[in-house]
Amino acid sequence: MPGLKSPPDAPPLRITVSEPPSHNPVRTPNKRIPSPSPSRSKASPARSAKKPPPDSPNPDDSSLDNPDLGPFLLKLARDTIASGEGPTKALDYAIRAAKSFERCAVEGEPSLDLAMSLHVLAAIYCSLGRFDEAVPVLEQAIQVPDVERGPDHALAAFSGHMQLGDTYSMLGQAEKSIGCYEQGLKIQIQALGETDARVGETCRYLAEAHVQAMQFDKAEELCKKTLEIHHAHSEPASPEEAADRRLMALVCEAKGDYEAALEHLVLASMAMIANGQENEVASIDVSIGNIYMSLCRFDEAVFSYQKALTVFKSSKGDNHPSVASVFVRLADLYHRTGKLRESKSYCENALRIFAKPVPGTTAEEIAGGLTEISAIYESVDEPEEALKLLQKAMKLLEDKPGQQSTIAGIEARIGVMFYILGRYDESRNSFESAVTKLRASGERKSAFFGVVLNQMGLACVQLFKIDEAAELFEEARAILEQECGPCHQDTLGVYSNLAATYDAMGRVEDAIEILEYVLKLREEKLGIANPDFEDEKNRLAELLKEAGRSRNRKAKSLENLIDPNSKRTAKKEGTKKWGFRI
Repeated sequence: MPGLKSPPDAPPLRITVSEPPSHNPVRTPNKRIPSPSPSRSKASPARSAKKPPPDSPNPDDSSLDNPDLGPFLLKLARDTIASGEGPTKALDYAIRAAKSFERCAVEGEPSLDLAMSLHVLAAIYCSLGRFDEAVPVLEQAIQVPDVERGPDHALAAFSGHMQLGDTYSMLGQAEKSIGCYEQGLKIQIQALGETDARVGETCRYLAEAHVQAMQFDKAEELCKKTLEIHHAHSEPASPEEAADRRLMALVCEAKGDYEAALEHLVLASMAMIANGQENEVASIDVSIGNIYMSLCRFDEAVFSYQKALTVFKSSKGDNHPSVASVFVRLADLYHRTGKLRESKSYCENALRIFAKPVPGTTAEEIAGGLTEISAIYESVDEPEEALKLLQKAMKLLEDKPGQQSTIAGIEARIGVMFYILGRYDESRNSFESAVTKLRASGERKSAFFGVVLNQMGLACVQLFKIDEAAELFEEARAILEQECGPCHQDTLGVYSNLAATYDAMGRVEDAIEILEYVLKLREEKLGIANPDFEDEKNRLAELLKEAGRSRNRKAKSLENLIDPNSKRTAKKEGTKKWGFRI
């Protein structure tokens, strides 16, 4: 955690007393950034949560009133963890220590010892996978310090908010997590000022959380602030600047600004070369290859990938997951350029590595690779194989804390595969599970959530659950109008699906209203050369004929007859009569 006193590059501690855990997550810019949480990769397996909790201290135990007992018990808890005896015994000591500090606290005087013991207690709960129990402990901890009493209290308050944010992140509650990080940043700025180097670390950390939540505008704003702070405190081409630029490149890529992303990555690569970080340079080369591929500069993308592949093989071995990840990128590139034999060969090479991972390979790395390969198999019309890979990926992550959003994304992809295979009931169930997880994780307002609702609605249509489909399309419309705007293709697709559903329900006037609105948007803002225009126009004519009405048209200027976005291909259609669109 970027603290008020501790150096920003302090090594992460699993459980600590004197200072909070480090909040410097390992960056993998060519992958989706994980939700920021220092204990994420060190949490005990879920089975440890099934162990019976230690007996709570007797509230009438008079020995807890001894002011010397709290520090002694806290030291015992710390020593127990350090000795490797396991967190269960340490949990008993930490509970008793917190209770003792609470009893011995002077009324009206905030006790930093109490706050510290609560932080340790919460960390032990998290190491046992009992994140729900850690939340109320940390909520109590952040109420203890008084930030007006100096830097020690500010540090305790800052640490508590950041640790609570990490815990919410592990529970998949992104909105609450980001809210805690923002409050921690506010306290840190109040104590240190806006230009302190440690504030820059926290800004980057918060930016990563916004990227995880797909809030790219906020992430970009924080990245710019981080770069400004590090420019003032670090040497040119510093590792800190390189990390900032890699994150900024990820944000720019997500927003479609590929040239800006490429510029940031080139500068980051130069900084890593200057610091002799060969493997980091190779990772950046993979990201540069991704940008070149997005720009259809395929020869340059191949060159970047091959450079990275050479470094990874020589430094990490032929069977390292980093090598497999480059194989996946090359497979995607050759698929896009029509070289299907080469694409399949690279997919098979990557799968061989993932099937026998080297020690130290994380489940997240394997699941990410399987998910990417599944997308390639889907593109070459092999949905059964894609489905198998997605199911393997989900199985790897299902017991991992903090992966709810990732699992929801995989479940949504599985729902699409089931839909393509005509297994509509299983498709709807997969979408429903994904929607439930996304609602719980705070992504119920994201564009991705709107798309998943639309897809679940389509599955309901195939199952003749028309009323449920209408509710899903209506919710998807509201979200996509807010997040993407009415002229976005995803929003237009939902309009069309909702109109067809209303027609099927006998709500002809509502269907007519939507289709007239869509045609008006196309004619006045998007142009009429789009292949969907004639389909929607014919459907509206049929509905108006049934209703005994005719369309009220206005004269259109010539410039509105040309679709500036006519490169888009026609969407897939489900039911031909109504033209439902995925």
